[in-house]
Amino acid sequence: MKRIPVTIISGYLGAGKTTLINRLLSEDHGLRLTVLVNDFGRINIDESLLQDANAQTIALSNGCVCCTLGEDLTAALHRILAEENHPDHIVIEASGLSDPVAIANTVVNEAQLSYGGIITVTDGENLSDLLGDDLLRDQVSQQIRAADLVLISKCDTLSNAVMEQLNALGARTPTLLESAPLADLLFDVLPLPVGRTGAKSAHHSYATWHHRSNEPMDRCRLGDKLANRPDGLFRMKGFVLTNGGGYELHVVGRQVSAKRCEAEETVLVALGPAARISREDIEDWWHS
Repeated sequence: MKRIPVTIISGYLGAGKTTLINRLLSEDHGLRLTVLVNDFGRINIDESLLQDANAQTIALSNGCVCCTLGEDLTAALHRILAEENHPDHIVIEASGLSDPVAIANTVVNEAQLSYGGIITVTDGENLSDLLGDDLLRDQVSQQIRAADLVLISKCDTLSNAVMEQLNALGARTPTLLESAPLADLLFDVLPLPVGRTGAKSAHHSYATWHHRSNEPMDRCRLGDKLANRPDGLFRMKGFVLTNGGGYELHVVGRQVSAKRCEAEETVLVALGPAARISREDIEDWWHS
């Protein structure tokens, strides 16, 4: 059974998580999403998309569904997995005070799910004040450190002061929320080895790479390669054929998952910020 990717949206109170969710629900990404949210009241659903709603679920005409998160994340995920028609992707909006790592661990422990990364929305306008507050600093810092991708809200440019604070926290791939290519970054809509008629062109700020091969790779070599991947490689997914069988591969920031599967060839796509890595860098690393 194909595993369903899960992306976790984190960020402190008022950072802009709901704004991001609103964009995801209205964008023309062509995916059937299930979004687990804390409060329906904050989600601004376009009336033209609204198909049906009740106390626990909102169904949209584009195939997306919103469900209330409730107190038990595992139970909510099991309800989704028990449905006959599975979504293409699950998005979890974490509360502003929650630990995204704990949510990620829940996802990783579900065999039918694949970890799609932690996206932390950060208030660029008020970040300095938040980090300067003794009561809030640890919470905000923890959410940023846990992120595989940091999206900066409420500002048009990244000031040197904000960048210095993010770098000090080890923030990965800080990107402005307003200009972020959400579908590509969050849902892995990457250029595949075959052409797509009418597809949107790849955004300029991220380098993309793809690879296809029928030649098996040594399994130990694959492990060594993944352990020494370049720093700028943010996302990689696909299937790898080795001399020990096939593996479904997911790389999201610091997280690597390789699980047994049936594979007749190696098919991979990858992505990273162009300022840190190029297509040639990824190619040289993979073939080294």
